[in-house]
Amino acid sequence: MKFMRELARWSRFKQRSGALMRIARALRVFVPMLRDVTAGRYRPVPWTACGWMAAALAYLIMPFDIIPDFLMLIGVVDDVFIVGWLLTRVDDSLAPYRRWKGIDPPDTAP
Repeated sequence: MKFMRELARWSRFKQRSGALMRIARALRVFVPMLRDVTAGRYRPVPWTACGWMAAALAYLIMPFDIIPDFLMLIGVVDDVFIVGWLLTRVDDSLAPYRRWKGIDPPDTAP
């Protein structure tokens, strides 16, 4: 029984660490992508990535929240989850740029 609980805990940790790595990668790749786009080295402009990043920044800056921040821990936790979800969308939108830059391996699909 204890083994099964540990296995479930490990599985949840693995899933969460994967999401955290995607969030970190999105933050690491977004600024160099903006530099390449403004310098004209990378086209087409990934508007979806810019839109998701703008939504994440707006959610953090704007005073409107799903759960108000004055509710101590719960108000901050919803910010973390929503911004984290938005940054995983940024990461998905940056896949073509990462392939162009050589960060991800190219697709082998015909």
